[in-house]
Amino acid sequence: MSDPDHPSSDIDRNTPAGFAIDVVLSVVGLMMLLPLVFLISNAFKTPPELLAWPPTIIPNQPTLENILGVLHETPLLRWIGNTLIFAGISTTSIVATSAIAGYVLGKFDLPWFPAVFGVIIATLVVPFEVYMIPLYLNVQAAGMLNTLPGLLVGYLVMSFGIFLVRQYVTTSIPDELLEAARVDGAGEGWIFLRIVLPLMRGPLGALGVLAFFQAWTAFAWPLVVTTNKDTYTLEVGLALFQTGFTVDIGHLSAAAAVALVPSALFFSLMRRNFVRGVAGTGLKE
Repeated sequence: MSDPDHPSSDIDRNTPAGFAIDVVLSVVGLMMLLPLVFLISNAFKTPPELLAWPPTIIPNQPTLENILGVLHETPLLRWIGNTLIFAGISTTSIVATSAIAGYVLGKFDLPWFPAVFGVIIATLVVPFEVYMIPLYLNVQAAGMLNTLPGLLVGYLVMSFGIFLVRQYVTTSIPDELLEAARVDGAGEGWIFLRIVLPLMRGPLGALGVLAFFQAWTAFAWPLVVTTNKDTYTLEVGLALFQTGFTVDIGHLSAAAAVALVPSALFFSLMRRNFVRGVAGTGLKE
């Protein structure tokens, strides 16, 4: 009997159709992994092998010169540290503000809440580049260029996060549970911290992953806010390996490969929460 909750179980993997699906998925998966494989491979190649054609996947003469050169000639570890602090504070702030705002908008019934939620949804369609320049002028006037607070402006609240949490709270947390706690004398703060927050662990985990990688891969805003090399984030620092006429492929690949380690570790730690959160969020309202 087929399981309605798992429609993929209806496909017999031993049939030609199932085999064809496996082949297509395997090919697509390999194509998605190929750029990453070449990136890591290039980090260990010598300059002549980097320019050889056809390119090799496994280096013929593996070398650590690219990685050692990057670590000695650039403040790569400092850039990674700046990015970790920036992404950590941004992620913490986005998760906290989204949890509070999403819960309040989803479970408290005030006449003006729908208008507020509508404004939040409207901001989803406004690209960051539209208001980046006015935001830059404000940050410049406040004297926050080349500072962490200036870098964090625009990365402390995420309208999609508020939408995600609000939808989950509305569809997955019953009002009866909250009313029972209020009848027993629990305060609103206690209810949020001890009942609602643990139930939102799945969507908040998924939101945390999205917020972390949004800050980790940010380029345009850190590029205009930071002009001192010591305050660069990783993405801005990596751009220094490319000039107007040449690209240092070996050093750029080595720096990018080293920079992959923190983000890969973070995603490995949060992978289960991310999958559970995406699968469990109630976006079907």
